[in-house]
Formats: sequence, C-alpha cells, structure tokens
Amino acid sequence: MISSFPRTLVCDGIDLTLRRMAAGDEAALLAFAQAIPAHDLLFLPRDISEPKVIAAWVAEAGGDTLVNLLALHGDAIVGSATIVRDPRSWSSHVGELRVLLAPSMRGRGLGRQLMKACFGLAVDLGLEKLVAQMTVDQKGAIAVFQTMGFKPEALLHDHAKDRDGKRHDLVILAHDVARFEAQMDAYGVSSLDAC
Repeated sequence: MISSFPRTLVCDGIDLTLRRMAAGDEAALLAFAQAIPAHDLLFLPRDISEPKVIAAWVAEAGGDTLVNLLALHGDAIVGSATIVRDPRSWSSHVGELRVLLAPSMRGRGLGRQLMKACFGLAVDLGLEKLVAQMTVDQKGAIAVFQTMGFKPEALLHDHAKDRDGKRHDLVILAHDVARFEAQMDAYGVSSLDAC
C-alpha cells in the first residue's frame, strides 16, 4: 500500500493525483495552508500557515513518525492527509489522522478518499487504532469521520486557543483499525481494494 502512490482518483468529476509528500512541496503546501480558514487549523498542534512550520513539516516527512499524502489538482494541493505516530512510545500502536481540504473541495468526497487511503496505510504500518481531533463546532468534519467508523472518545475543554485568544473545545474521535482490517479480511477485501 505504501508504495502504491502516486495514483489518480476522481472526486465529483475532478481528476486528482494522490501522492506522498516530497521535498520541493513547500511553496504549494504554504499556498494550500494559507487558503484554509484559520479556525480550521486549530486542531493542528502547529500553525501550518507559517513558512517555518511548513519547512519543518516537509523535513519530517518520509521519516518514521509522519506519513503524508497530498491530493493535487494540477500543481495545486487541494487536500492533505497525515498519519502521525511515535513508534518508540507506549502508544506505538496508535496513529493520529489529520485531514485538511481546500474549501473548494469540501463536500466532493475527497475527505473520504483520503481517509480510505490512510486506513490502508495504517494497516501497513501495523497501527491498531487511529485517532482524530477537531473543534466541536466542525460538525461537518465530525460527521464525515463518524460515517467512516470513528467514534467520540474524549472532549478536551478550552484545549485550543485561536489567534484572537478565544478558547475552543476539541473532540477526540477514534477508529479501531484492527477491527476494520478483520472485517475486510472476512469479506475478502484487501487494504488496497478498500481505497
């Protein structure tokens, strides 16, 4: 699964390329991040609309802690999915899934496509659980994650503070990847087929 990129996909009639992040993506990533509403970035631990944060993100890509997928329309990044993991921690079986979409691509099925690809990657990485976090008012994103099998596990009050100093609650959702893989095996579907 990890080596099955790049690949093409169609979302709502739009041809996209899905590939791993690589050195040289900094300018396109920065343009993508700066086009996303600031509130939508609050679930991330860092402000990716800053050039130095993008540079650090790309530098970390390809290591053993970050697996990054980018969806491109032409040369423009329109979606990103990242699995963050720490293979040397007590929670080495858990990965955090972060999905970002350009406003123009929301409601077109790209988020689901990115999540499906990440399920396959999670299985390949030996992960048993995926978690995702977002602000509680991001009801559309929460609904998409729930339709993909994520369930609420925790609520963190006043956990994120926006640029204006306003505090926001974060909800943590979780997905049992091991159960997902067992269900796919029971139906005779491989991780790659699910994407």
